[in-house]
Amino acid sequence: MSRLRIAFLNAAHGDENTRRNFRRELDAELTEFDVTEGHLPDSFDFDAAVVSGSRSSVYWDEAWIPPLKEWVDVAIESGMPMLGICYGHQLLADVLGGDVRDMGEYEIGYREVEHVGKSPLFDGIESRFVAFTTHSDEVAELPPGAKAIAENDYSNHGFRKDDVFGVQFHPEYDMDTAEEVTRGKDLSTERLQQVLDGINEDNYIAACEAKIVFENFTDYVRESGDLSAD
Repeated sequence: MSRLRIAFLNAAHGDENTRRNFRRELDAELTEFDVTEGHLPDSFDFDAAVVSGSRSSVYWDEAWIPPLKEWVDVAIESGMPMLGICYGHQLLADVLGGDVRDMGEYEIGYREVEHVGKSPLFDGIESRFVAFTTHSDEVAELPPGAKAIAENDYSNHGFRKDDVFGVQFHPEYDMDTAEEVTRGKDLSTERLQQVLDGINEDNYIAACEAKIVFENFTDYVRESGDLSAD
């Protein structure tokens, strides 16, 4: 079976957790591009692309964001399948004509998400599942023609438009990443401790179900591209 070639568009400002987590979870040949440093693929010769999370917002005035959006736009037009996680989810929605806004509050910690409708991204995942979340922006309006595929009481947590998928939660996180990210947030002492208390083995094991989205995405790319043979 051929090994997928995926452009990994890393928007995490050099965070080593992001690199480690995605390389562990994605069964593919990843070519990584630090997009925050202006590094982008010079071609579209990939089977798919994945856009990571970021501490930035898609609507910020940062020099690296417009070129990233332009590359993603052309890649989508070329028919390249895409998966966006958190910031990546919001970026894909923005490029496709959706609306990303500040929620005015923070969702963080292991929380319940529900996938709705039917999407290949959630094959084998219970309709209500646990995932680690950390975001203060949301996809407030889906792109034209997109369908919601996951949500919870805070916001949209997933959409699909053709071969483009986005999820707001972080299926790639391990417990070390969850704790480090949480300690870096400006939270009240009480809320910080509440979230940290929730970063435990039981919740992590429950959240591992959400990691299936990576396998489902690579299966989808392989099937849609007829890449079943060398």
